[in-house]
Amino acid sequence: MHIIFQCPVCAKQSLSVPETPKSRVGCECGWSRDDGERDFTDGVLNRCRICGCEDLWRQKDFPPALGLFFVGMGIILSSTAWAFHLPAVALGILMGFALVDLLLYTFMGDMLVCYRCRARHRRTAMDEAHPKFDLEVAERYRQQDLRRQQNGVR
Repeated sequence: MHIIFQCPVCAKQSLSVPETPKSRVGCECGWSRDDGERDFTDGVLNRCRICGCEDLWRQKDFPPALGLFFVGMGIILSSTAWAFHLPAVALGILMGFALVDLLLYTFMGDMLVCYRCRARHRRTAMDEAHPKFDLEVAERYRQQDLRRQQNGVR
């Protein structure tokens, strides 16, 4: 398991790689959390290892920068082919990038992301019960963060 998170104490982005899924997670500044036993149910992660929030969503474990690179290259290459009056080549380029996207989507694994602290839990056991992103839940946590900031609570 790899956990990428923003430390609640020093606010630095950190990576924690616990030896076992249920062992202690922490940051270089000394902050740590040892609640691994309660974070798992039947070997499946059901709570955030950083903040203990039970609201997690499933998303593809794919680097967004690489996805944007593919989109940009598709635009540039197909536009160049179109400029040289090669519409079949331009469409072929777009279809090729669409095929690569489909293959990556099919074979890339998933990760769990926490709504509250946005910690990303990679390479962890999960089941099909973990939902996809829900805008309503995300907005609820965003509003809670705004209220906390207005009240001066971190």
